[in-house]
Amino acid sequence: MNQDLSKTRIWVSADRMLPKYSYHANTFSNPFGQRYWMTEKGCAAAAASGGGGLKGIIAGGITGGIEICITYPTEYVKTQLQLDEKGERKKYKGIVDCVKQTVSQRGLPGLYRGLSVLIYGSIPKSAARFGAFESLKNHMKSENGQLNTSAKLLSGLGAGICEAVVAVTPMETIKVKFINDQRSAHPKFKGFFHGVSEIIKAEGIGGIYKGLTATILKQGSNQAIRFYVLLSLKDLYTGKDPNKTVPKPIVGVFGAIAGAASVFSNTPLDVLKTRMQGLEASKYRNTADCALQILKNEGIHAFYKGTVPRLGRVCLDVGITFMIYDSFMDLFNKLFVRH
Repeated sequence: MNQDLSKTRIWVSADRMLPKYSYHANTFSNPFGQRYWMTEKGCAAAAASGGGGLKGIIAGGITGGIEICITYPTEYVKTQLQLDEKGERKKYKGIVDCVKQTVSQRGLPGLYRGLSVLIYGSIPKSAARFGAFESLKNHMKSENGQLNTSAKLLSGLGAGICEAVVAVTPMETIKVKFINDQRSAHPKFKGFFHGVSEIIKAEGIGGIYKGLTATILKQGSNQAIRFYVLLSLKDLYTGKDPNKTVPKPIVGVFGAIAGAASVFSNTPLDVLKTRMQGLEASKYRNTADCALQILKNEGIHAFYKGTVPRLGRVCLDVGITFMIYDSFMDLFNKLFVRH
């Protein structure tokens, strides 16, 4: 009896030290690490709550590339309106006028000016966001896999800060400069690589890290709000049952609500970020000076410029992003199974 028990202990220990994976008709070798809920519960957890950082990086990267191709024109219009100033320098009367002028002058492709910048940046941005979120979430979740209010906010905050430093600041700076360049009578950027080289030549490597503080504030608050709202709505829908999943259309609706919450909460930070990354950013000493000058010269309403196009873009963006992301996480959970 003792001998048998000893053998059992050795087998369990060896099994945990060297997890075994096998291939069958519907699964592949698992590169993502152990999934203890498979051995303990005999079923996969919901996509949004299962998996580790590597899954988040891969699923997030794919999601970012798909999402930006769908939603970019709304980002273009939002940025143009935020760069627009009062008086003689004002160029557009509103959203419709911005679209009309752009299409009239440059055709439909004009609404995709600067897309290459976001294509190159959206994949690492989304990968950094979801990879960081999954890693932080796994460290903060309770024994039953749940996140409390603080954990939801901190996981989202960490995800936002990570994406701001890794990808968003350089990507957004280049994008805004490209769109700003198009507003001039004689655009000087001939393409992505030419534009980036010109920016670095004129301003150094720091030229693509303008507005870092404002971007960290914006992205950190963005993701803290979005993940908190989304996860809270999911918990409300499932009753915190780890075996119950949320249908993808419902995930999209929850994502849109989370996106709207972030827009109404931090659009002033988005305006500051855009101004600090524009071609005329040199007239501001820092983010605080930018805020004071906008308040003095344009009034408090200027902090909410571009809210409507941003609201449309973000609701669509966040809804689509979480739907795609959850779908890929579901796929990974079905394909990569521990035995």
